[in-house]
Amino acid sequence: MTFFEFGKLKIKLISLALITTFFAFSLNAAEYTGRLSMHWNDKHHCTKHAQMFVDEVFEKSNGRLKIEVFHSGQLFGIREIMGGITSGAVDLGGVVGVVGFPKINKNFNVATIPGLFDSFEQQREFFQQSSKGAEIWGDLLNKTNSTLVMYNPVGPVMTFSGARELTGVDAMKDLKARRLIGAEEPMWKAYGAKIVGLKTSEVYTALQTGMIDTINTPPQSIRAYSWWEFLKFGQRPYQYYADAYIMANSDWFNKLPSDLQKIVLDAGKKFGDVSTNKIIGVGEEVISEFEARGGKMTTLTGEEKTKFDKLMSEKVLPAMMDKFDADALKAAESFVSK
Repeated sequence: MTFFEFGKLKIKLISLALITTFFAFSLNAAEYTGRLSMHWNDKHHCTKHAQMFVDEVFEKSNGRLKIEVFHSGQLFGIREIMGGITSGAVDLGGVVGVVGFPKINKNFNVATIPGLFDSFEQQREFFQQSSKGAEIWGDLLNKTNSTLVMYNPVGPVMTFSGARELTGVDAMKDLKARRLIGAEEPMWKAYGAKIVGLKTSEVYTALQTGMIDTINTPPQSIRAYSWWEFLKFGQRPYQYYADAYIMANSDWFNKLPSDLQKIVLDAGKKFGDVSTNKIIGVGEEVISEFEARGGKMTTLTGEEKTKFDKLMSEKVLPAMMDKFDADALKAAESFVSK
């Protein structure tokens, strides 16, 4: 081999080594992306906690996984997001369980039964640890091709009105009440309220124009969406615990390298715990602000609380029986009684 031929061979070997090194570096530095769609606006606590999750994923992955956030229903609304996740139109989405899940498996409606569960943790344990609850949850994940990434609760639900002080059950008659989910209808009908179905994005204008004057909602939403400009009265007890989730399209999630999957789940656990631990306190903080703005809260006690409980058990729950199967209700009641 001549000196010239040896030189050419050496150049080829060096070039091959450089190409191999570059290719290996490219694999390690590969950028994965995702799109996260939420109906919550940028002021909502669920959006803030979701953004914390997204920032953590980007940081822990050293920029290898970047998730772009679309809030305020830019891509999908509260009722459409589950379909967007299932189809893969978006990679991740913020889902309110009582809105998105019952049309897929109606037995998730047990989560809307007033007074059944006494905390987010208890409700989650039913769907994760009991045989019937796990059956419902597994069916939901299978049918929606989704993976649970993070708990991000919207809060415990109570009633607010701009029409009159909510002194008890009788004060609800003839109020113009917003309905978001079908499971709310039996309660509003039992109260004698007039029902108007509205999406979250339509509530502010409906309150402003007088189309509605009453709403069931977590306290946090009246601040985030400025509904407290029109809502002046509130009533407790909390009726049910409205949990929400960051769900991922399973095809997208499963294509991520295992280390990135772990980073996503670890970040979801971390900020899901933050969101859950803060949710009740934030609700009480909003109620305090509501009262400081001149709002008036009523907590039902004594005779009025007895009337409320009787209405729930004798009229509302029987009217909800078509919303879930009897065995699902029995399983949930058995679980919470232990």
